[in-house]
Amino acid sequence: MDSITQVMLGASIQGALLGRWQGRKALLYGAMLGTLPDLDVVIDYGDAVANMTQHRGFSHSLLVLFGVAVLLTWLVLRLHPHPGYSRQRLFATLALVLLTHPLLDSFTSYGTQLFWPLMPTPLAWSSIFIIDPLYTTPLAIAVLLGLLFGLRDKMAKAPLVALVLSTLYLGSTLAGKHMAEQRVEAQLALQGIQAEALFSTPTPLNSLLWRVIVLDGEDYHEALVGWFDRQPPQLIRLPRGTALAAVLADSAAHRRLAWFTDGLLRYDQIGEHLVVTDIRLGMTGVHPFRFDFAHQHNGEWRVHERIDRWPAGLADLTRLQVLWRRIWQPELQVPLAAWANELGKPLLSTARQTCKVERDEC
Repeated sequence: MDSITQVMLGASIQGALLGRWQGRKALLYGAMLGTLPDLDVVIDYGDAVANMTQHRGFSHSLLVLFGVAVLLTWLVLRLHPHPGYSRQRLFATLALVLLTHPLLDSFTSYGTQLFWPLMPTPLAWSSIFIIDPLYTTPLAIAVLLGLLFGLRDKMAKAPLVALVLSTLYLGSTLAGKHMAEQRVEAQLALQGIQAEALFSTPTPLNSLLWRVIVLDGEDYHEALVGWFDRQPPQLIRLPRGTALAAVLADSAAHRRLAWFTDGLLRYDQIGEHLVVTDIRLGMTGVHPFRFDFAHQHNGEWRVHERIDRWPAGLADLTRLQVLWRRIWQPELQVPLAAWANELGKPLLSTARQTCKVERDEC
């Protein structure tokens, strides 16, 4: 999740468990500790693929963070003991603040290595967008109330109430994910499509409209599924460019990226460059993680030793507005194919979607 949400989550947990004794300081301590795992972003692992796939690695490992909680508990008891709460309460607080950070991250689409240094495919339950105001707002309100009025008397339970509300909302996103996948799987069965993999994720800033990706050989399908839809989802077939992947057969960076994304990649030749896109993240046609893996020289592909990011463009407000309208107007035709086809173009613009999507004039 975004840093603000992690700060609010950490502050709320420590405020709920230790606010009675630490007062407003509990919010500060929890906020600082709650954002600690994300400090790995300052590490440069060598190139763009390494930086992406190493993030949410050792610093998000449950094994590592459990050890950090043990160490911090010992240090606090040694340097600044408090007679009001027990060693067990202190350890439980620090452990929860630290461990809930990667657990919450696992509900996003990015991929979190909860069991580092073991190497299973990073967990991406992908039931919540990386920024979701409905999850963050209760926590932010509780933290604000705690700062204004303290964490005693009537305000003592505010962080706990906020945590319950946010957790219930997080649980509801799993129901949305199940709904979207069930509807797409039913449509796949009707069309006789054997899916190699199926991935679902909410569209930006909400959990009412879902984007479902289905891998199907050299192609992939995308569909939008909303809670208020009355018609079966429409599967849009898109080229995946898998033939280009043969160029990267000996690339360790490509193998790591395929492992990290569980193979949900698209390949495009853009001019003389081979660009690989992680299609899980972002929204159709605008994906933040694109990589320049190779270029052509005298008709032959040369794989880069150091992989750089390919410009991904910015999500323009027009597309976000279209997706928001699609939530409430299920009959609205969103030009997913036109948006996705822009991935193969040399330049990405942030403000060129001016067509009327009702008539698909793009």
